[in-house]
Amino acid sequence: MELTRLALVALVLLVTLGSSRAKVEEENPEFWRSKAKQTLQSVLDRKLNTNVAKNVILFLGDGMGITTYTAARILKGQLQDQTGEETVMTMDTFPHVGLAKTYSVDFQIPDSAATATAYLCGVKTNLNTIGVSAATRNGVCRTQKGNEVTSILKWAKDAGKSVGIVTTTRVQHATPAASYAHSASRTWYSDADLPDAAKTDNCTDIASQLIENIDIDVIIGGGRKYMTPRGTKDPEYSLDLSSWGTRRDGRNLIQEWQSMKTGKVAHYVWNKSDFDAVDPEATDYLMALFEPGDLRYEVERDPSTDPSIVETTEKAIRILQKNPRGFFLLVEGGRIDQAHHAGRAYMALNEAVAFDNAIAKGLELTKEDETLTVVTADHSHPLTFNGFPFRGQSILGKSPLWGTDFLPYTTLMYGNGPGHKIINGKRPDIRNVTTNDKNYVQLSAAPVDSTTHSGEDVAVLARGPMAHLFSGVQEQNYIAHAMGYAACVGADLRHCNGGPIPPVYPNNRSGAVQTSSALSSSLLSLLLALTVIM
Repeated sequence: MELTRLALVALVLLVTLGSSRAKVEEENPEFWRSKAKQTLQSVLDRKLNTNVAKNVILFLGDGMGITTYTAARILKGQLQDQTGEETVMTMDTFPHVGLAKTYSVDFQIPDSAATATAYLCGVKTNLNTIGVSAATRNGVCRTQKGNEVTSILKWAKDAGKSVGIVTTTRVQHATPAASYAHSASRTWYSDADLPDAAKTDNCTDIASQLIENIDIDVIIGGGRKYMTPRGTKDPEYSLDLSSWGTRRDGRNLIQEWQSMKTGKVAHYVWNKSDFDAVDPEATDYLMALFEPGDLRYEVERDPSTDPSIVETTEKAIRILQKNPRGFFLLVEGGRIDQAHHAGRAYMALNEAVAFDNAIAKGLELTKEDETLTVVTADHSHPLTFNGFPFRGQSILGKSPLWGTDFLPYTTLMYGNGPGHKIINGKRPDIRNVTTNDKNYVQLSAAPVDSTTHSGEDVAVLARGPMAHLFSGVQEQNYIAHAMGYAACVGADLRHCNGGPIPPVYPNNRSGAVQTSSALSSSLLSLLLALTVIM
């Protein structure tokens, strides 16, 4: 009872102190009434855009759950010397908002491979699998044959549009891979990663599918080492053995890609100076691989050697938009997720801010009446936004309300992760710890080496032609179908002017539940998933 009474007293004191921080204008009720009236009128004046989308840009914040979205908004404002909470991100200006349910066929909480297959291919699938239906078993090559599903990137290419992928991870990573590859395992980056059984059953690695499956006009990200023969020195890190080529088949996929573009203006670049020299107006194809693996975090990026996600997004759009039939572009802020896995909220939020800046650049370079822009996440992370921090207090700081153990805690924490630091039954005392440092690892409730994903719905935001289709609470695989319908690509062409109404999609398999096989495959998926870093 005494602790409860003390907590109430502390809360009352906090409320009193917090009230004193309010801006004078915000104490006037007319301030809020006026803002609400303006917002209401703007919504009432809104007219639906029912054009056919010439272009589609899908901005995918990997791991950018709603808590991350909110915290990134505050950080963006605070980086501009504002209190932060009232900041309007570019994402916030999108008029149509919905929610997507992210579960996979076999797991309540998904990974980036299963989710990417859903929102790109329009089909939910199993954990760890890419571009295949749920009839494919995790890591079992022979089960993927005949169960491949195609993505909106292919639908757009087949319709004569230009297509591209931009990512801050390796271009063979789960999210971009689902746009062009079919694989029973997301980890089969190069042929060196294929198990013997997969080779026997003639499965191919993701990197080789990058250049073979679809004629992709723009490829920007990392992943050089999966493209070159084993022992090939990296042009940037020649002394780092882990950066050297990994392929055992002796193929140089970069050279193969270049030879496939004979008669076209195709550029391969691996550094910013060469990237900057690429003239979008005179370029047909671009492959830009800036790192052996994933790109650097935004706050650690050297602007003189590595382009930002804003710059790569701009280059991609300027190349693709020359096509009079339009384009499809996937832009992934992939390291939001990786920072969360490491329990580093500072890095994750800065990645999300950079991602929002890229969205702004995308809107700047396109026209709303002809370009459908969709922003979403594949899944969330167990990041909590808690305590009673004062208005304007650093989002990366500590709650002024301490725990019952009389120790402070950070405003942002994780449900699980590498930040579990209970020693002799006590939490660490962080009163003198700088928690808004890029290397700080947030405390977590349960100890795991890598923070897991979480399973709540993710936001879907849209503007442009048929953006109103992205309202309500939908299954995640609906996103691909809504984008395809808006752009008149894929199987459903009813939105085309005078286009035919196609038959309902045929079912490849019976919907009957096969309990024993489903149970055994789920157990196999669980065992294999434990070895995968999602």
